[in-house]
Amino acid sequence: MGHAHVRSIEESGGAILGERRLDLDALVVPTDIRSTWGLRYAQAVAEHKFVAGNPPPSVERRDVASPLTDEMLRPFRAAQGTIQFKSLLTDDDFRRLAAWLEHYPDVTLRAYGSYDDSIRDLEFLRFFPALRRFDADALYQTLESLDGLHHLREDLDALELGWTKRQLDVGIIGRFRDLRTLYLEGHTKGLEVVSGLTTLEDLTLRSITLPDLSLLLPLSRLLSLDIKLGGTHDVRLLPDIGALRYLELWHVKGLSDLSAVGQIASLRFLFLQAMRQVERLPDFSGALSLRRVHLETMKGVRDLSPLRTAPVLEEVELLDMNHLKADDLRPLVGLPNLKAVTLGLGSLHKRDAVRAFLSLPDVDKDLDWRQ
Repeated sequence: MGHAHVRSIEESGGAILGERRLDLDALVVPTDIRSTWGLRYAQAVAEHKFVAGNPPPSVERRDVASPLTDEMLRPFRAAQGTIQFKSLLTDDDFRRLAAWLEHYPDVTLRAYGSYDDSIRDLEFLRFFPALRRFDADALYQTLESLDGLHHLREDLDALELGWTKRQLDVGIIGRFRDLRTLYLEGHTKGLEVVSGLTTLEDLTLRSITLPDLSLLLPLSRLLSLDIKLGGTHDVRLLPDIGALRYLELWHVKGLSDLSAVGQIASLRFLFLQAMRQVERLPDFSGALSLRRVHLETMKGVRDLSPLRTAPVLEEVELLDMNHLKADDLRPLVGLPNLKAVTLGLGSLHKRDAVRAFLSLPDVDKDLDWRQ
C-alpha cells in the first residue's frame, strides 16, 4: 500500500466514476503507510503482475551481516544484482559468502557505510579470488587503502570506487586489463592508468576534473561515458573517443560549449542535466544515430530548434524545464521520426497547450542504447 495522488487514476488511463465505501468490499485502510506512489506506479505494478505474469526481478539488492543466515544466502531470483555489507564479516562468514557468490558470477559484491569504522582497507578481498564485480562506493570516512584490490583476479569485469576522505592512488586498477565497467569518484592520483584499460565499454568519472579528454582516446571500445560534477570544460575530443552510444553530462562546472556532442556519429542517447552555463544545444546533423535526447534542469536552454537537425531523433525528454514556454516546443512539430515527448514543464496548463499542437505520448520505456 502507498499514498498516491488522485491524479494517478487519470494518468493510468482510468476515470473517477463515483464513490464506494471500502467496507462493502472488506477493504481496510492500513494504519501505517510508509511509501508514496508516483502517478503511474499503480499501473506499473498491475501490468507487472497481471500482464507480464509477475516475472522475477531483473535486478536484486540484498544486505548481509555476521552471523550469516540461510535467509541471507537464499538463491537470487534475478540474473544480476548486488549483495552488500556495511560492517566487516567474520572470516568464516566471508568464506561462506565467497562460496555462495561463485554460483552467481554476475552478482556484484559491495562494501559500503562502515559506520562502525570496521572497513578501513580491502584486505577482506583475499576471500574472493573468483569475484568478477566489486563496488566500494560509499566508504568516504574510513577507507585508507586500495591495496587489497591485488587479491582480485586480473580479468575483473566491473569495478566501482567512490570518493574517500583520504586521497588514494588508483594506479593499482591498471592490473585489470579486461575491465569493461569502471566508476571512479574523486580519485585523480594514478588516474593515467585509465588510458591502458582499453577493454572498457562503460566509464563514469564523477567529481574529477580533466584538462581535456585526451586520457580517454585509447579507449577504442568505449560505448558509454558519464561525466558528472568536476570541471572538465573541454570536451572537443568526444567524437574521437571509442564508439559512444550513450553520453551523460551532469552538473559539469564551466562546461558551456557542446558543439562536439553533435558530431558523435554513433551516439544514440544523450543525457544533459543541470548545466546552467549551456545556453545553446549543438547542431546535431553529425549525430547520425541519435534517437533520444534527455534535457533536465537545463535552465540556460530555451531554443529547441537544434533538435530538428538530428536525422533520426525519435524521443525527447524534458524534465524540470519549467522556464520553457509552450511555444518553445513548436520546433518539434513535424519532425518525421519523433514518436514521444515527455513534458516536465512545471505546469499542467503548459503541458496541455503543447499537447494541443504536439499530439505525442510520453516517453514510457528505457532505451536500449546497446542495440
